[in-house]
Parts: sequence; C-alpha cells; structure tokens
Amino acid sequence: MNGTTLFHHDSTVIVSVCGVDAPTVVTSAEIDDRLGATYRRLRLRPGLLAGLAGITERRWWGPDVGFTDAAALAGAKALAESGVDPAGIGLLIDTSVARSHLEPSSAVAVHAALGLPTTCVNFDLGNACLGFLNGMQLAASLIDAGRIDHALIVDGEGSRHTQEITLDRLARPDSTREDVLSQFATLTLGSGAAAMVLGRADDHPAGHRFRGGAIRAATEHHRLCIGDLDGMSTDAGGLLDAGVALGRALWADARDPFGWGDVDRYCAHQVSQVHTRAMCRALDIDSARVPLTFPTRGNMGPAAVPYTLAGQADTLDAGDRVLLVGVGSGLNACFAEVVW
Repeated sequence: MNGTTLFHHDSTVIVSVCGVDAPTVVTSAEIDDRLGATYRRLRLRPGLLAGLAGITERRWWGPDVGFTDAAALAGAKALAESGVDPAGIGLLIDTSVARSHLEPSSAVAVHAALGLPTTCVNFDLGNACLGFLNGMQLAASLIDAGRIDHALIVDGEGSRHTQEITLDRLARPDSTREDVLSQFATLTLGSGAAAMVLGRADDHPAGHRFRGGAIRAATEHHRLCIGDLDGMSTDAGGLLDAGVALGRALWADARDPFGWGDVDRYCAHQVSQVHTRAMCRALDIDSARVPLTFPTRGNMGPAAVPYTLAGQADTLDAGDRVLLVGVGSGLNACFAEVVW
C-alpha cells in the first residue's frame, strides 16, 4: 500500500536543543590539493565540492575524541540549558550513524558519561540521516502516553576517519574516475554533535511544542547509498531524484492537513546546495526561509537538523512555525512541525 502516515503529539515540548562544533576546520580547497594528482590524471576538474555541492569546509574532531564523546558533550550541554535534573531523564536515545563497534550500544557510553539514573531506558536508534527525527517521534509518543517525563536525544558524528581513508584510497595511482564520482558524497560529510531534551508541556510552559508530522518510505531505493566507516558509495543522481520524489509525495499528503503552506522556517537535512535547491523547487517553498549550515559544516548526518534548529533559536519568535525536513538513505522521509 502506498501512502503517508500522519502522526500527532499533544503533550510534548522541546525544552532545549543544542549543537556542538568539532574544532578542526578542513577546507574543500585542502581536499582538492590532496587529490590534485588524481584529478589531473583522470582529467577531472577540481572545485566540485565548493562549486557544485556548495561546501567550502567541514570540521573534524581531534583523533582522541570518539563518537560517543561527541554525543555526550552535546547531551551535557542540552541538559545544562534545559535546567532538567539528569535524575529526571527517563529515556536516552543515541541516533548517531557513526559508531566504533557493533556492541554494546553507543547509548550506554553516553549514559555512563552523563551519570544518568539506572531507571533511564537507553538504546541506539539507527535510520541513517533520519534517526534524530525518528528519535523525537518515539520519545514524544512515550511522553504523551505518560510513560516518561523527560527524554534526551543525542547524536555525535565524525567524518575524519572515513574521509582520511577515502582520500588515501582515491590518491592511489589505480583509482578510477568512477571511484572518485561514487565516493564524492563521502567528501561532503562533516563532524559535529547535537542533542535535545523533550518534556511535558504542562511542566514546561515556555517549551516549544512538538506538534507532529508525517512519515513515508521508499525502500525500493535502499541500495542508492551504502556506507560504513571505510567509505560511502553513492549514486548521487539517483539518490537526489528519488529523495526529491519521496519528499514531494509526502508533502502532497501532509501539507494541507497540517497547514504547512505558510511556515516561518524550514530546518532541512543539510546535504548540498543542489539537493536544497531541488527540494525547495519540488515543495514550492521560499528558499530564504531555509537556513543553511552545510556550506561550512558539511553533511553532519542525523545531527544536521537539530544542529540547524539550534542555530536558529535566537532568531525565532514565540508562535513561529518551524518544519523539520528530513530524508535519509533507505529511503525514508519525515517532516515534523515545531511551534516555537
């Protein structure tokens, strides 16, 4: 059956949302320099990362900072800004794509680092770049149901290892033009972290209401982007077309029921300027209302939407409507509304 699922939340607010920057800036010009010999040998034009993707730089964590370290940094910041006692957190979800091992979960390291209570349910939720929005939906369902009072969602992404390996691989004399093009998306990734505290509206009257949204799947496209810590292979054109088509179908079903025709801000997943322009055209939305973080942060995966929202917090007025727009490899899409 084809269609879109609409979901609504009645009692959940965002108490705090924050982003954390990785410290080391790596410019696209530096990456072009490292691949200069490969570009010349394969007769490829340098400057595509900045010129085509619109990404002039991204950031890396130091070699001694792990993915869970980054997630815990963001979690601690979100807790401090929320004023919520860590003892009151009933659920911790780590939505990071990046992970150093299969088990145990990344969430347990964050749980321990933050000193959360033994009663706090904790686990990982992975769904490519859509994980954070799915985490919000799940946490809000538990808050609405009265099962928990507060939830903490964290995400820590790091592209250093993956990009270093990819750059070394593409610099080899036997690398091909196809190798460069299929792994181009790997070089657009960025490092960073984000976290959010969700709570009950009755307990936090100044919170930002999480109204609900819509989800839709197009899993026939699950092989268009496949990645691990050693690299990412992407059919960039196919992924763009399928992602925009999925977003357009979801929008057609959900726009009118939610009244999304006139939203104050769209915090979209940050991929590239090509993707952003295509999605704005497909949804017929004003690009001036779509804040951008990818030019200087790259694609931070699931952290991108909450990081972008956190960056807009000081510019939003009470009552402003914000649409969180996410599309993740697989493909899956989720659009969710927050009333500031």
